[in-house]
Amino acid sequence: MADSTSTDLNSNKKDYSTAILERKKAPNRLVVDEAINDDNSVVSLHPAIMDKLQFFIGDSILLKGKRRKNTICIVIEDEECEEHKIRMNKVVRANLRVRLGDVVSVHVCPDVKYGKRIHVLSIDDTVEGLTGDLFESYLKPYFYNTYRPVRMGDLFLVRGGMRSVEFKVVETDPPEYCIVAPDTEIFCEGEPIKREDEERLNEVGYDDIGGLRKQMAQIRELLELPLRHPELFKCIGIKPPKGILLYGPPGSGKTLMARAVANETGAFFLCINGPEIMSKMSGESESNLRNAFAEAEKNAPSIIFIDEIDSIAPKRDKTNGEVEKRIVAQLLTLMDGLKSRAHVVVMGATNRPNSIDPALRRFGRFDREIDIGVPDEVGRLEVLRIHTKNMKLSEDVDLETAAKETHGYVGADLAALCTEAALQCIREKMDIIDLEDETIDAEVLNMMAVTNDHFKNCLRELQETVQYPVEHPDKFEKFGMSPSKGVLFYGPPGCGKTLLAKAIANECQANFISIKGPELLTMWFGESEANVRC
Repeated sequence: MADSTSTDLNSNKKDYSTAILERKKAPNRLVVDEAINDDNSVVSLHPAIMDKLQFFIGDSILLKGKRRKNTICIVIEDEECEEHKIRMNKVVRANLRVRLGDVVSVHVCPDVKYGKRIHVLSIDDTVEGLTGDLFESYLKPYFYNTYRPVRMGDLFLVRGGMRSVEFKVVETDPPEYCIVAPDTEIFCEGEPIKREDEERLNEVGYDDIGGLRKQMAQIRELLELPLRHPELFKCIGIKPPKGILLYGPPGSGKTLMARAVANETGAFFLCINGPEIMSKMSGESESNLRNAFAEAEKNAPSIIFIDEIDSIAPKRDKTNGEVEKRIVAQLLTLMDGLKSRAHVVVMGATNRPNSIDPALRRFGRFDREIDIGVPDEVGRLEVLRIHTKNMKLSEDVDLETAAKETHGYVGADLAALCTEAALQCIREKMDIIDLEDETIDAEVLNMMAVTNDHFKNCLRELQETVQYPVEHPDKFEKFGMSPSKGVLFYGPPGCGKTLLAKAIANECQANFISIKGPELLTMWFGESEANVRC
């Protein structure tokens, strides 16, 4: 009886391992919907929601989106808007880094002051070939007697004449945000901002990572909570973790995940690569490490990410170099010297966790080790959807089937698959594309779409060579043929040789043993041969 009772309790127990990923319900958290009024400064809410949140028509409200982005807009009523939604146009969505269907939070923004002056600059590709005074043609009509709120760093689109020009708010006085009144001075002098520089700011976020739900929940608990809400750990009476070690195969998303956490939390991100630390001068390698940690503490809250940590912190009893031993000792000293309340977290990434010095893996240094493994079928489907969200896909594309057929693929492999499928689509149209033409005909561009066959062709080539002998040996015996015993893949680094071997092994449900040449070699006599036999 007692056993059945305990079983019932365990079955009813809620799994809190991914609780941090769940959306918290609140009246001010609303779903993004397309705007009917295409104004860069206006959002629409249902009257009932405005009453509940105590907003009045014409109020300036603060909207918070993803990746620590926020903006300020004027709110108006819209009875056709659903109660749980907020209507905003494409420009506002871009400033908040959100898409249709995402969730944003809205807040009262009291005491928004009139601006004394603002400085805006145009985006270069929108003013190319444009002559005339930008202020008179675009900015003056846009801001004249409209009392628009602006926030530093936001983009806005101004339509005038036959074309539209995009501007960025570079500076405001008073700082961060203000309302542009009739007596506000508007400056637009300066070189246009390059589109490449602006797009570089659109860094990765949580929605760019798929197939790693549990790992993401663990990392957010250990990284985001201490950086955003250190009082939680102080209240409970424990110290937040100092370090996290991510391990897994190349291309599984270790570096991507670290960057996403840094962008979403707004933390300073410092990436350290092994070759950048090493130096031929005695003591300079340790000095480089000390400088990196000092810079991180100065810019706290911050995340120090050490990529391929096994290259700079190998086991000291297995290395003959004094430099490596000194670097390991310096890294141990620096991690021990991190103040628990300094809001600095160290992340390490490796695909060989057993090669790292054991002293680094104890509690108080790298407190938690998280396996960033190969995604399962559901995870692969998530990754494929992320990489194809901006692709022009034909209606016959079946991503679920593609996810089933890509056993052993990690995130980078799936990204390469999508790219290759797109390239195949382009190759098919090369007979009607003239490279010498300045522009491509609009009809040709409209015809182009990635089909299901493009994905299949990328996966089909090696099935007959490897998969058939494993799954159908009887057919080879029937015709007196001996199945192939080996296949040699050759090609430049990064072209997918290991990826294909993994995929075929998983497709055939065969064991996959990966052996890297340098791992077999050892300085001890006879041990290299023993490694091959094992």
